[in-house]
Amino acid sequence: MIGDCHTAALVSKHGSIDWLCVPHFDSAACFAALLGTADHGHWSISPAEQVRRISRNYREGTLILETEFDTDGGSVLLVDCMPPRHETPEVLRLVVGKRGQVRMKMELVIRFDYGSVIPWVRRTPTGISALAGPDMLSLRTPVTLRGENFKTVAEFTVNEGQTIPFNLTSFPSNRDEPLPLHIDKAIQDTQSWWREWSSRCSYHGKWQDAVLRSLITLKALTFSPTGGIVAAPTTSLPELPGGMRNWDYRFCWVRDATLALKALLNAGYHDEARNWREWLLRAIAGSPSELNIIYGLHGERRLTELELPWLPGYEGSTPVRTGNAAYKQFQLDIFGEVSDTLFLYRQSGLAPSRQSGEDVALALLEFLETGWERPDDGIWEMRGPRRHFTHSKMMAWVAVDRAVKSAEQGWFSGDVALWKVLRNKIHNQVCSEGFNAGLNAFVQYYGSKRLDASLLMMPLVGFLPADDARVIGTVQAIERNLMENGLVTRYLADPAVDGMTHGEGKFLACSFWLADNYMLQGRHEDATRLFERLLSLCNDVGLLSEEYDPVAKRQLGNFPQAFSHVGLVNTAFCLNRHLCTPALNQG
Repeated sequence: MIGDCHTAALVSKHGSIDWLCVPHFDSAACFAALLGTADHGHWSISPAEQVRRISRNYREGTLILETEFDTDGGSVLLVDCMPPRHETPEVLRLVVGKRGQVRMKMELVIRFDYGSVIPWVRRTPTGISALAGPDMLSLRTPVTLRGENFKTVAEFTVNEGQTIPFNLTSFPSNRDEPLPLHIDKAIQDTQSWWREWSSRCSYHGKWQDAVLRSLITLKALTFSPTGGIVAAPTTSLPELPGGMRNWDYRFCWVRDATLALKALLNAGYHDEARNWREWLLRAIAGSPSELNIIYGLHGERRLTELELPWLPGYEGSTPVRTGNAAYKQFQLDIFGEVSDTLFLYRQSGLAPSRQSGEDVALALLEFLETGWERPDDGIWEMRGPRRHFTHSKMMAWVAVDRAVKSAEQGWFSGDVALWKVLRNKIHNQVCSEGFNAGLNAFVQYYGSKRLDASLLMMPLVGFLPADDARVIGTVQAIERNLMENGLVTRYLADPAVDGMTHGEGKFLACSFWLADNYMLQGRHEDATRLFERLLSLCNDVGLLSEEYDPVAKRQLGNFPQAFSHVGLVNTAFCLNRHLCTPALNQG
């Protein structure tokens, strides 16, 4: 992934940009080959001769991608980045001759509106421009370009020490083309910007490179104008190849709020944490009964789900969707996640911002006085009938608990005695209705015998201590029934419950939660072993998707996934605190 904190592009190992939405994460794609074929839009630059070896890395502390191709004739480096946005999105590509002489080829296929619109392409003094309706792209390069079968192609040779630039710019078709960039300087400025940001990371210790890469990824998934963090920059990458669990993740989930905020605060990124909190308060403003689980980049509430029938999908996985019908769901857990977010922010000692959050917290509590008893759709956005999900009730308890603790800290006032009664009532019900004595474990929903990995959150949010016999029993039951090849499944799929066909990978965030449980139970070696197993699943440049298939040994789902990287950061902090404790005690 490369990006500018407004949108992002995905670059293949072979030097092809196969996914790019402009101007924003949730805009229509101009390169959609990721979900179809090369004819649905892509931009490739690669050797025209046989490649012997390909290696990739990010420049240290940045989101600048370097891909090196070795051929018989020599080696060439492809540098890809998107500079921090000033006005318009820019994709910069620099071909650098490292050794010998290498013949290169370029192919640019621009298709607006997710591959459905072929633009009008014309030559310009510095390259080409592509126009269709409101959309405009221009490519500037010294390389001679030519049109061929509705594509723009080029061949050129790069010698050792030579650099050849390419600059793709997106802008509204009713405006003048922006002034050209000095490519070398723009890349250097981008490097300086990222390294200055990275230098503020407060994490020091084992796994530092992986933690910083995850934090850079979270920063890149942040929509800078509002502070919202998108779940992923992609849509419809399948949870099972050929399946239909293909969702649009280019939006902001409230459920990610607490864990994302914790990661940012732990790592010392207070500005990002403050901006995320401000986005959250703006987005959820209004009646608590109308609270969305998911919002657009600016806080939009209506995210109408559509299917794009002209795209054949990633490895034939259809339908390809835009929008997400989950915005209409009712999920109790978000009340707890919002309350915990506000509590964590105040607890961090940061100065109050423009919105105190007190009115929001009190409104949520008023709704929960009776609303907590309603069935809901659950954390995993079940598309089956609503049920009394145990995790949802537990998070309703979190909402009330954080209100009590906030009042005790003097952060706001209310009927604390009433809240304590409500807190105890929810806790007692969860422990009686959500626990199955025969399984010696908490279950997915009241009266069920099914397990759910979301219940690993119990000790993490303080509902029960990690050494409680019921928590230990739940962890053991999940180990027996929801683990495969050392990784955790969310739950055992049942169309009667989730309304979907079978099939998905192992949900990576759940495996991080299990590692956290191991740590809290004193199983330090198990925690470290699982965490390092999860690190080994990152791709060659340190990125994680939503899920993983341990049999096919491949990542699944939208990519890269914020929830997975949040889990990585928070678990690393948990483990690192334990590793550092002996040295601190000796001091």
